[in-house]
Amino acid sequence: MEWSDLGIVLSSRPHGETGLVTTLLTRQHGRHAGFVHGGISRKARPTWQPGNVVEAAWRARQMDQLGNFTGELREAHAARVMDDAVELAGLSAACAVVDAALPDREPHAAVFDGFQALLHAIGHPGWPMICVRLELGLLQELGFGLGLEKCALTGTTEDLAYVSPKTGRAVSRAAATPYLDRLIALPPFLGAGGLPADAAELRLGFDLTGFFLERHVFWPHNKPLPAARARFMEALSRQ
Repeated sequence: MEWSDLGIVLSSRPHGETGLVTTLLTRQHGRHAGFVHGGISRKARPTWQPGNVVEAAWRARQMDQLGNFTGELREAHAARVMDDAVELAGLSAACAVVDAALPDREPHAAVFDGFQALLHAIGHPGWPMICVRLELGLLQELGFGLGLEKCALTGTTEDLAYVSPKTGRAVSRAAATPYLDRLIALPPFLGAGGLPADAAELRLGFDLTGFFLERHVFWPHNKPLPAARARFMEALSRQ
C-alpha cells in the first residue's frame, strides 16, 4: 500500500534510536501518521518540524499498519516563525488543536485549505484572526458548525451580539435581553466580518471557539483543550 500527498506536519516525536513518528495533515488522506527512518538526524529533522509543508510518500504492507514516511520539504514555516514568540505559539497551537481533534485517515480538505491559509498569513497584520476562523472551520468539518449568520430567535441579520451555548446559533442584541446571563459574546469581526478592533475582541473570538471545541470535540473524549492553545492565549495577552 502506498500513496503520495502534500502534508502539513502536525507533530513529530522520537521513536527508537534514530526515528520519528510523525503525523501529517494531508489533503487527500486526512490526518495520517507514519515512521520516518533517520528522522532525528541533523539533516532530516528540520524537514519534519510542526508547521512545515512536505511532499510526502507513505508506504506499508497493509493499510492498518503505521507505515513509513519519506518526504521533501516544500515550505519551511517552522523556521520562519522561530524568532517570534507569538507566531511560534500560534503555529504550535494550531498544529496541536488540529492533531488532537481530527480522526485518523479521514479526509478533511477544507481544514487542510484553512490551515494552509493560516500558514501563509502568519506574520501579516491580523493573522491571529485566521486562527479563530480555522477553529470555526474545524468545528464545521466535525459536524458542530456554528450558525452566526442570523438571529436564532427573530431571523434578523442585524446587530448580532451573542451566541447560544446550547445551539451554537447567533442571537441579536435586542432578542438577547432576557437571556444575557446564559449567552456567549459574539465578537463583531465574526458576526459582521473584518478584523478585530482590538485584542479584547480577538480574545472573545478564541473564547467562543474554545467553548465549543471543549464541549463538542474534547470533553466527549475526556480530553482538555491542548496545552499549546493556552500558551498561545498567554502569549497574545503579553503582546
